[in-house]
Amino acid sequence: MSLPTTVSGRTLIAADGTAVQVPDPDHLIHLQFRRFAGCPVCNLHLRSIVTRLPEITAAGIHEVVVFHSSAPELRKYTDELPFPAIPDPTRDLYREFGVESAPKALLDPRTWPAILRGVTHDALATLRNKQPAPPTSPEGGRLGLPADFLIAPTGQVLAAKHGTHADDQWSVDELLTVATASQFTP
Repeated sequence: MSLPTTVSGRTLIAADGTAVQVPDPDHLIHLQFRRFAGCPVCNLHLRSIVTRLPEITAAGIHEVVVFHSSAPELRKYTDELPFPAIPDPTRDLYREFGVESAPKALLDPRTWPAILRGVTHDALATLRNKQPAPPTSPEGGRLGLPADFLIAPTGQVLAAKHGTHADDQWSVDELLTVATASQFTP
């Protein structure tokens, strides 16, 4: 499969109905592909993004996260995110960007600490009525792999990472390093 080196202009519709331009004419886009709505590992990662969002924004990066869940399912878990969450239950974007699903998503031992932390956090948050419980049978399954793309205002894909297991994505530090290397000035 040939992965895109340039992303053609498009409007994505977030779970809350917001229109999102990709590419963004004024910012870098960090297009994240996560797994399913309510995924404890994904939630753990997204909390790290939210915590450091001022740094990310200062670097000229606009966050956009894609899930292989429907909009109604996604809204249950992402309404509090300060960036758009894009539903892609048919996985059209996943196919276009070469983002895969595989048993190794959960079987790789490097994922197990994040699974434990994520499940523990989500269980406690659920018990405190701060969030719904993760789905027991998620739309699209559990075996998705994460991916990250940094897209320039021109549509050029400046950098990409395809995860090899469920917790294999850019950290915030890695994202900021990749953005700095792109020499984009906000």
